[in-house]
Amino acid sequence: MLFNPNRQEARRFFFDAWQKTKAGTDLSDLEKMVVSILQEHPEYHSILDNPDDYLEQEWTPEMGQNNPFLHLGLHMAIEEQRSIDQPFGIRSLYAQLALRYGNEHQAQHEIMECLGEMIWHAQRNGGGADANRYLNGIRRKLGIAEAE
Repeated sequence: MLFNPNRQEARRFFFDAWQKTKAGTDLSDLEKMVVSILQEHPEYHSILDNPDDYLEQEWTPEMGQNNPFLHLGLHMAIEEQRSIDQPFGIRSLYAQLALRYGNEHQAQHEIMECLGEMIWHAQRNGGGADANRYLNGIRRKLGIAEAE
């Protein structure tokens, strides 16, 4: 069975992992991955400390705010992609970006821009995810010729 949480379940996962960390409770491997991402984002700690205030909070572009849960979820997606090298080649491109920036977190943010663009394009045009569009976006950031 695939893990396909609704918005509240996904947010609760972030809140719970953060609370478990603060309490010194043992974490699952997935929770450890999430906490490592959360620790890179101190700007979200006040949100994570207040689940009752933010479980149902809306963040819209019109409000001029980024949705922290979307941002954190994209970090998780990139970590998963890297771990299984899907789409094929993402692991190598990730490593090259991390080397270029000297920082894995910055590499993830660069990849996140490409992932977001690919998702936007798929939604706008009604198509599925286009791995070539995604990987070519990352290649452009590296100054590498695009693949066909």
